[in-house]
Amino acid sequence: MSGFDLDQLRTLVAVLDAGSLTAAAPRVFLSQSSVSEQMRKLEDRAGQPLLVRGKTGVRATPAGQRLLAHARSILALSDEAYRDLRGVALRGELRLCITDYFRPGDVARLLRRLNEQYPQVRLHVTIMKSGAIEAAYERGEIDVGISMVIQERGAMRGRADGALLRREPLLWMGAEGVTPPLEEPLPLLALPETCALRQYVERVLSRRGVPYAVSHVASGVAGLQLAVAAGLGVACLNESALGTGMARLQAPGLPALPSVEFRLLAARPGESEFVGRAREAIVKAMT
Repeated sequence: MSGFDLDQLRTLVAVLDAGSLTAAAPRVFLSQSSVSEQMRKLEDRAGQPLLVRGKTGVRATPAGQRLLAHARSILALSDEAYRDLRGVALRGELRLCITDYFRPGDVARLLRRLNEQYPQVRLHVTIMKSGAIEAAYERGEIDVGISMVIQERGAMRGRADGALLRREPLLWMGAEGVTPPLEEPLPLLALPETCALRQYVERVLSRRGVPYAVSHVASGVAGLQLAVAAGLGVACLNESALGTGMARLQAPGLPALPSVEFRLLAARPGESEFVGRAREAIVKAMT
């Protein structure tokens, strides 16, 4: 049989977008071993290596880059053919609100795929804190929201309904090569007091008796990343926010941290058909 398997191409796109086989697995609803097997079969069919595997993840070989471009086009055409034959054109205006902690690369990928697959949808995208997103959603001010939920001791802090898009650990982070002096109050970097993650961090530090002082308040995650990289203090962020000049801290005395989930808020009663189909398109674009 000639040609490529669509599922294998979809997995290739997920692997290279996510940066690792492990991170790609939940996006395509497979185990890591199944993702590895799909990539092995795809490389056999391509007749050459498509991925370079390393300790920090995977990247595409030159052949992998070429196939990735073809894969995106093939998958978009497949989706377009399905919509054409099933008569499921999607058009209208969609108010989408996304938590600031959601990885910028994932947001860009989501918007690109939605634009490619549904060019007649006009997106109004706002970046906000999860609590504000959930409140705006309840008031009917937005159509679709992606929020972050903290998994604390088997319970969830935040709205835990809706489709799960990604799960990742929280980490203590500081500037690369810099260890904070733990005999002094911990210089904490955080978002404003309304941020649920800041509230959680201050609670857990107080419970563990770790002295701290908020040394810098940033208006958003990008500003918080800059403050961490500049060595202004220590922050608690989700794993995918670990950027250039930042490092994971494993200093003794820092409390263990849970994971967080990024979820698409569940449909409201009476949601329009357009918003419901847009919601399905977003879940598909993120998997």
